[in-house]
Amino acid sequence: MSDDAMDLDLAQLRALDATVTAGTLDAAARALHVTPSAVSQRLKALEAATGRVLLVRSKPVQPTESGRALLRLARQIDLLTADTTRELDGAARGPVTLPIAVNADSLATWVLPALAPLAGELTFDLHRADQTETAALLRAGAVMAAVTGDADPVPGCSSTRLGSMRYRPMATTAFAERWFAAGPTAQALARAPVVVFDRSDDLQHAHLRARGVDPTAPPVHVVPSSADFVAAVALGMGWGMVPDQQEPPGALVDLDDAGAVDVVLHWQQWKLRSPTLDRVADAVLTAARRALDQPPRG
Repeated sequence: MSDDAMDLDLAQLRALDATVTAGTLDAAARALHVTPSAVSQRLKALEAATGRVLLVRSKPVQPTESGRALLRLARQIDLLTADTTRELDGAARGPVTLPIAVNADSLATWVLPALAPLAGELTFDLHRADQTETAALLRAGAVMAAVTGDADPVPGCSSTRLGSMRYRPMATTAFAERWFAAGPTAQALARAPVVVFDRSDDLQHAHLRARGVDPTAPPVHVVPSSADFVAAVALGMGWGMVPDQQEPPGALVDLDDAGAVDVVLHWQQWKLRSPTLDRVADAVLTAARRALDQPPRG
């Protein structure tokens, strides 16, 4: 082994994980059943061993780039330790917590039923983010796996295609008759109210741009809940890009047959030989094959 190799202490790595997870030294101390002074000493020792600043002492604390690398290592070790304990003892000494990033529409439709059968043995820390942003949580070490729109594997991760969710521009019949009597023309789209999920939701804006409309022109309702987003469209507040998996039967009409968009989703996870993580991946992949559109064979 190189003389320059770092000798990292497991208790110090756990202190880093607990502090980032809990947000403060006091909360980390309660989680670890030690004093805040002990947590502080372990963090200082870890920074001394690595020669790097690992945390920004804000509220809540934030890991630096070096801190994120060690946080990822700490959580990988914790997962592998739990897997080994289960193998040796036949059962884990406590529930294993898996942080996973999931886009809102998948979370509202098919992911929770996939994870529910495992909930008696594992606990899940689900991070909701747009499918364009979930991979960033993997890069930061905040999660072990993610449902993401990014096909390119994050360094240290594998990527598997799950399938696609089809989104269609939809509205109620009454809304379509009022705002699109002559069809979804550029002039009508520039005036008709639109519903978006949040500030990072670009599906509606992309539809407008594709039809030559400035996305800032129409009135916008922001509804940051997947189910409530669809409810807002069904109540006639505006039109929106609704996934097939959430379309209320008979409540909405398709505004533009050529406007459907397929969002391809992937499962990315750490490259670890972890039975626990593999079981979760198998459950997610099985559910995705049933719930999502799959490419034709051949």
